[in-house]
Amino acid sequence: MGRGPPVVTVRDARPAPMDDAAPDPGARPGRAAAVLRALPVPLALVTMTALAGVVLGRVYAGPLLPQLVAGAAAGAVLVSVAARRLPSWLVAPLSVLAMAGYTAWSLRIAATHAALPGSLAEVAGDAARNGIPRLLTAMIPVEPAPDTVLVPLVAAWLAGLTGTEVAVRAGRVLAGYLPPALLYAGTLYVVGPNAGPALWPTVAFVAAAALGLAASNRPARGGGDPVAGLAPRVRVAVRARLAAGATVGVAVVVALVALLGPAIVGRVDGRPVDPRRYVEPPQVETLDENPLIRISGWALHPEQQLLQVTTQRDGAAPTAPADPSAEPSGDPGDETSDGDPADGNAVRIRLAVLSDYDGVTWRVGATYRNAGRILPTTDPARDSTVETVRQDITVAELTGRLLPAVATPREVSGARVAYDPATGTLIRPEGLTPGLRYTVTSAREKPDANLLATANVPAGEAVARVLRVADGAPEPLTRLAAQLAEDNGAPYARAAAIEQFLAEHYRVVADAPSGHAYPNLAFFLFGPRNGGGQRGTSEQFAAAFAVLGRLTGLPTRVVVGFRSSGDGPVRAGDAYAWPEVLFDGLGWVPFDPMPRPDREPRPVEEDFRPKPEDPPPSEAPAPTLEPTASPEPAADATGPDTDGGLSTPVLVGGGTGGLLLLVGAVLLTLLAMRRSLTRARLGRGDPGERIAGAWREVTDALRLAGHPAGTDLAATEVARHARRAVTPPGADDSSGDPPAGGQPDGREAGRGGAPDAVQDLADLLNQVTFAPGTATVAQADRAVGAATAYVTALRATRSRWRRLLWSVHPGPLRWPR
Repeated sequence: MGRGPPVVTVRDARPAPMDDAAPDPGARPGRAAAVLRALPVPLALVTMTALAGVVLGRVYAGPLLPQLVAGAAAGAVLVSVAARRLPSWLVAPLSVLAMAGYTAWSLRIAATHAALPGSLAEVAGDAARNGIPRLLTAMIPVEPAPDTVLVPLVAAWLAGLTGTEVAVRAGRVLAGYLPPALLYAGTLYVVGPNAGPALWPTVAFVAAAALGLAASNRPARGGGDPVAGLAPRVRVAVRARLAAGATVGVAVVVALVALLGPAIVGRVDGRPVDPRRYVEPPQVETLDENPLIRISGWALHPEQQLLQVTTQRDGAAPTAPADPSAEPSGDPGDETSDGDPADGNAVRIRLAVLSDYDGVTWRVGATYRNAGRILPTTDPARDSTVETVRQDITVAELTGRLLPAVATPREVSGARVAYDPATGTLIRPEGLTPGLRYTVTSAREKPDANLLATANVPAGEAVARVLRVADGAPEPLTRLAAQLAEDNGAPYARAAAIEQFLAEHYRVVADAPSGHAYPNLAFFLFGPRNGGGQRGTSEQFAAAFAVLGRLTGLPTRVVVGFRSSGDGPVRAGDAYAWPEVLFDGLGWVPFDPMPRPDREPRPVEEDFRPKPEDPPPSEAPAPTLEPTASPEPAADATGPDTDGGLSTPVLVGGGTGGLLLLVGAVLLTLLAMRRSLTRARLGRGDPGERIAGAWREVTDALRLAGHPAGTDLAATEVARHARRAVTPPGADDSSGDPPAGGQPDGREAGRGGAPDAVQDLADLLNQVTFAPGTATVAQADRAVGAATAYVTALRATRSRWRRLLWSVHPGPLRWPR
């Protein structure tokens, strides 16, 4: 009985067959209106997501990235809108498949744009593994390459997919704006201080969001009051709840504005945080940080082929020859000085620029940033001409990560590189491999040699790095620099005098041992000829020039590279080092302190004046000491505090307790820092670095024990000094001296106890210094054990109080290494 009326009603309401077939004249306009009403929200999502690509594109080179991000935004939204009638669980897989196809197509375009070799699978795999770190370590402007566009594309697609599903399918437009807003904020953070304020993109982002919200907030088709059909009491309650909710919402917004507004306004003119500082750029091995030590090894195998080079040049304005009266042994401004002086087509291929010297090692000290095919340009020196040099280079047996190129590289294709603009040094983060072929285009500067004689050198903080003289320079080295600068006031005259002195007094030999620390340079410059002194490779010539130049106030650096005739093989015998001096308006000018093969060197003693005798003591009366002022009388503090404050015992106790807590915190901090330093020295790095760290533990222990070793002592002498530090007075220490036949057997001594173990450590240090890369893990472990045993034994010789303070002494944290 209850089912009858609905049946009758349905039967009566069913239209006639003719009416079913009749066209509905209002159906098409209604459908069109529905489509128009549904368009604003998807269009707003596409615009907001694409604007994130516009913001990020400000640190990219060219418009490719914003275009690809806009395509990803449109594709993600269109796929979700087209599949809105499908089940929600099916939309995400379909969208991800579409994203994979679009991403593969975009990566191929980016690889073609960056001229990267390899298949799509190789390029995509490399981009997936290294996309995030390379994006945050890439040099600005970032070149759109597969590894620098993959993360923005995927993020844009996912933001468009999520936003469309929430805003269109679920009808939560404001919540659907959250993914594009997060993406936009993320791009602003990634850009950081590397671009100007994104004012107009932000205004467009807000406008698109507002238009989408306005279009989605149209009243229902029936119009009117949505609570009009309710009972009066219910209608009043609903309206009261709506008013209360609106009031609370407005109050929350006003409170947030009041609380956060001043902080946000105060940050408007602040410098944004750069996320790049939290990501470690590409690093290099020890041999790449100091390739100067490879010169002697290459000199012993001169026929080893390292590279195959083909050179093309564009014409450049010729530079007039220098004044012959001011010309040293090799004219640095002459074109022929780039290689063999007899070959006008020769060029210097630069491997690395070494600007930092600590008295022991010259180092590159570069901060490498991943770079694209086009490298950042720098303005050439004012008074120099620029020649474009294009080289096709094929790697043969050259190892490491440093990538050879003529200075200054501007474009590299065929290899992924990282670049340090400060030194102009290139590396291939993956390392060099035989058969690697790349093309590099460089802008080679040639200074006007006529201006060298009157050119000045820069000074100040900008060049402090290349003017710094490390502590501990030998006294003869300082006297020689002063003598060479005495009669040469102009900077170029000083540089020419140093160049000429080295070229006239020293001999080039291929079998000279490697080394350019202060003791090595002192032996090279002043050692006896019959004992191996006054001869060396280009390593010693370039390092000695650079150090003498800095001692005379010249900004200098050392460059390691190769001589090349322009075309053909580059062999190990072509490797050499040369110094450069920075002149105002002329840039870095190379010098050639190498002796000429047809000249016999003169003895140094002929031109280097001996140390003058000590002058007689001054007969002037000793200055009288003025009496110091009498101290002010202390204020009378006998009476107790009667102001009603805390009593004196409470104040004294509180102050003492706070002081004890502060001292305890400082001691614990020092203890943790000391232990962290020891763990880093003994447990991190390759075997050579661990052996060097163990040696630093021993030398620091000697300083803590009050027996510091001199900086001019060799490792074996320091070991003998260390043995005496733990040997009781009157005991026989003759075992520390080397036997007549040569060095002591460090391995046997290392088994004899802590005093003998330090000799084993010294032998291992010499091995690491003169034969880099040959130390094994077992030798490193033995060095760590020897250092630990010696430090323990030396500490045991101290008094109990000194043993307690040993682990918290701040000295090792600040002593130079």
